Formats: sequence, C-alpha cells, structure tokens
Amino acid sequence: MKYFGGCDVGSTYTKAVIMDENGKVVANTTIKSKINAALSAEAAMSDVVSQVPELKGDVKNLTYLVGTGYGRNKVATADENISEISCHAMGVHITDPSVKAIIDIGGQDIKGIAIDTDGTVKNFAMNDKCAAGTGRFFEAMARSFEMSLSDFSKLSLKAKNVIPISAQCTVFAESEVISLVGEGKPMDEIAAGIEMSVAKRCFVMAKKAGATDSITLSGGCAKNDGLKQAIEQVLKIKVIDLPVDPQLMGALGAAEYARQKGLAQA
Repeated sequence: MKYFGGCDVGSTYTKAVIMDENGKVVANTTIKSKINAALSAEAAMSDVVSQVPELKGDVKNLTYLVGTGYGRNKVATADENISEISCHAMGVHITDPSVKAIIDIGGQDIKGIAIDTDGTVKNFAMNDKCAAGTGRFFEAMARSFEMSLSDFSKLSLKAKNVIPISAQCTVFAESEVISLVGEGKPMDEIAAGIEMSVAKRCFVMAKKAGATDSITLSGGCAKNDGLKQAIEQVLKIKVIDLPVDPQLMGALGAAEYARQKGLAQA
C-alpha cells in the first residue's frame, strides 16, 4: 500500500493528513503552530507518520508529500508546494462534491473560494490586509471575555438582541468590547455583535467568490457555532456542515493532490 501526505502549515495551527492510495484518510493531526514554520511542519509530520505503522516513523516512506499553507515552503520533505486556496477547494470537494463555495477563515486572513466541478478553484477573493474577523481576532475577543474560544463561540447563541461593534480593527474592537463589558452590557449580546461584524466581512468574500444558494466554512473558525449562525443570517443562505473536521480541509486537499500526483508518476 502506498501512502500520501498533506501538511498545512498555518499561522495558528499546523495540520497534517495521510491518505492511502484508495483515498482513505488513515491518519491526521492538528498541533499549535510553533514560532518557526519549519519546526511546526516537522512536528506535525512526525506525529501523523507515527500513526501509520507501515511508514516506520519515517516521512520519507511517503510516496508523495504536498506542503500548503502560509509556511508551505518550510515543509522540508515535501515533493511539491500548492497554495492553500487550491488545497481547501480540493479538500472540500472530496469531502462533499455538492459544495461549490467556501469561506475559509484562517488565523490571519479570510478567503472566499468558488469550486469548479473537478475540485479546482473557479474564483477566489481574499482579505489579508487586516486581522479583523480572523482566528486571531476571535482569540482576542475570547480573551476580552476571559473565556475559552469554545465557550465564546457558543455565547452569542443565547442572545436575544445584538449590540453592534463599530470598530473594524482588532485592537480597537477589543478596546470597544472591554468598554461595553465594563458598562455592564449583556455579554451574550456583545458576542452576537462580534459574530455579526465578522459575518458581514465574510459576506463580501462570499459574494466575490460567487456564492449563491449554499456555502461551507473551512478553517478553525468553522467550529464557531455563533459565527455560523450569523453568516446564515447575513448571507441568507445555508451553511453546510462538513462530515470531516473543517480545520483539516487544507491538509486533506494537499494529501489528495499528493495522491493524484504520486499515482500519476507510478
């Protein structure tokens, strides 16, 4: 049996997937990214390879490995590097071929991606100029609430009203939130305002990518239930839940590209 790998080195988390020649995922891992992208890639690959006995703990026993993400050039043993936009599209495509549009909310950027019938990228839009609305933004907001990210993501679901957050910048938004909390405003309603402000940013990306009737979320922020609800309200289209961890989509797509390319060489 041949095995193929995908390593998605993100700014916040590094993910890795190993797939067999039939396209079955046999191992995956998600680790907090280290200060050095090369170390992140090495740690993730070491972990994921250890889960497949046939690989004998050696990354070099993979038939083909694709690196992706912002640190894709630091995956030392990669045979090739492919952009995370292409890999997220392919990852979602092989998970649910019916999905034609993605909002990928990463640690430092937001992307809107339209998927073609073969899993390639049809069109995309990207906001990488500002961290507002990204994973880093949500971490800052959760910190302001003195909550875990998981608890914060559910807080807005209880809100009966929405307190708008006017600041677009992460730093100013954090300051605004602290002031609102200090004034005794309901925390769930502040959280709802935060989720809604991000959903409006996602709206722009989704429309640029051509989303019409449905969309899915990829990246770690896809696990944010409050954001999902806000996006459905703002876009007025259904957000499709993926049956696989949405944070793994980039690594999964990279592994599928590795499988295709590795088998083509055989």
